[in-house]
Amino acid sequence: MLPAAASALERGEPAALMTIVRASGSTPQRTGAKMLVYADGRTVGTIGGGCYENDALGKAREAIATGRPVLVRYDLNDDFAQESGLICGGQMEVYIDPIAPAPRLYIIGAGHVGFHLARVAADSGFRVHVVDDREKFANTERFPSADAIIVEDIADWLHRAELPANAYVVVVTRGHTHDFDALRALAARDLRYLGLIGSRAKVARVFDALAAEGMPAECLSRVHAPIGLDIGAITPAEIAVSILAELIAVRHGKDVSAVSLKWHRAPGSRVHRFTGSQVQDAENR
Repeated sequence: MLPAAASALERGEPAALMTIVRASGSTPQRTGAKMLVYADGRTVGTIGGGCYENDALGKAREAIATGRPVLVRYDLNDDFAQESGLICGGQMEVYIDPIAPAPRLYIIGAGHVGFHLARVAADSGFRVHVVDDREKFANTERFPSADAIIVEDIADWLHRAELPANAYVVVVTRGHTHDFDALRALAARDLRYLGLIGSRAKVARVFDALAAEGMPAECLSRVHAPIGLDIGAITPAEIAVSILAELIAVRHGKDVSAVSLKWHRAPGSRVHRFTGSQVQDAENR
């Protein structure tokens, strides 16, 4: 079981490990029995079968989605036995522990904010990928902790790249054109997190231009922009910290709406509304 869990982590595939941590009376499996559940419902091993295993499987998939472990208790009484066909009469507790691989963070733009973000994100357990079209900025000397450094035309690479659904993507390029092209390639994708740096005026212009091209409002509403939590950040290093704080909050399933700088648009309206007060006309060059 543990080799299967280790293999899932190596592949970057989230899963949950279920373990019977207590069993008393007559139960289908003993304490210590394990079962691995993948996000798509595939399983390895068993904790005894029947409807309680199906129930635990559903809770395991929920744990994978939320990232939160859970302890589930089952009383295998007469009513349960009649429903499941299992004649047991015991009690058991199942601990469900989500095992998430280190999340991939794609930093689109290797300027000042990207430089600081890569360093602190790697220290916080993210697998950093840096994308920029300038080798002078995107190189191993500046990003020694990066898992990958891609030096290509940003828009071309993003249109070709197959990013996993659990990826975090931060757009911090050096100019409006690159930001627009990056967001055009990313906004409609299913990603765990997508954020765009910039002042409120800049974000409004980018979003209006994308909406004019036909980008659905629901896609734009998922973008975190201006990016980061509202901590009053000013310097590139401080802005990087505010971005990382938001990434960590999202990673752990926290609601950041009250403290984020997220852009909002009223449905069917061109009116922009923002929370927070941070200005990000940052030096990203």
